[in-house]
Amino acid sequence: MEDHGKKAEALFYEGYNCAQAAFCAFCDETGIPADGAARLASSFGGGMGRMREVCGAVSGALMALGYLRGYAQPNDPEAKKAHYALVREFAERFRAEHGSLICRELLSGVAVTPGGEPEARTPEFYRRRPCAGLISSAGRIADALLAEEDRDETKGETTE
Repeated sequence: MEDHGKKAEALFYEGYNCAQAAFCAFCDETGIPADGAARLASSFGGGMGRMREVCGAVSGALMALGYLRGYAQPNDPEAKKAHYALVREFAERFRAEHGSLICRELLSGVAVTPGGEPEARTPEFYRRRPCAGLISSAGRIADALLAEEDRDETKGETTE
């Protein structure tokens, strides 16, 4: 499996927002064209349109997990239950590493320009914020969960 954390971090340095970077890193797995994935995730950057709510890296990684392991049938409570358990496990691991899922808390103490306008992507922008590491972590955690699920599914298979 590709290292989606490193790929996500590289996409962030290319200029994608945190959610786009995390979600687009998984285009190889989802089969979603990069431009479509970037559009779909674009609203979630900066903690949803720079409102500093749920971290965009978390949102993007959960979008990937939803596409790859989510449920589609509204009348399948077991699939819903299993997927929500996966989401909670992702959140637990991310929170254990970073202390929060909330953008404003993750950026606490980081000088950011106020308001809703995106900041210019300068070397100083990247230097003063932890976003690249958060994005990399989100991809790595999603990779680990996908690999664990794949191993669990393989254990359940029988050979003749």
